[in-house]
Amino acid sequence: MSTWVVYIMECRNRSFYTGITTDVFRRMRQHRQGKGSRYARSFGVRSVVYTEACRSRGQALRREAAIKRLSRPQKNALVAAFQVK
Repeated sequence: MSTWVVYIMECRNRSFYTGITTDVFRRMRQHRQGKGSRYARSFGVRSVVYTEACRSRGQALRREAAIKRLSRPQKNALVAAFQVK
């Protein structure tokens, strides 16, 4: 059974890109090679700044949608809290 992960990447323009995957390292490599999303391809990626494990793909998709609805200050707080751990 695969563990799904919601991740937030910081792009070179300091924006955030949120997505889901079963392998964060593979997905980061894909983004860096220009094989990821159009957004990440346009702005480039710096690093993964947040990850959250989910039990299923459906749960990961719901969490991704919830994170995408957050305001920038709320996303900053989420990332900051994650990096303190």
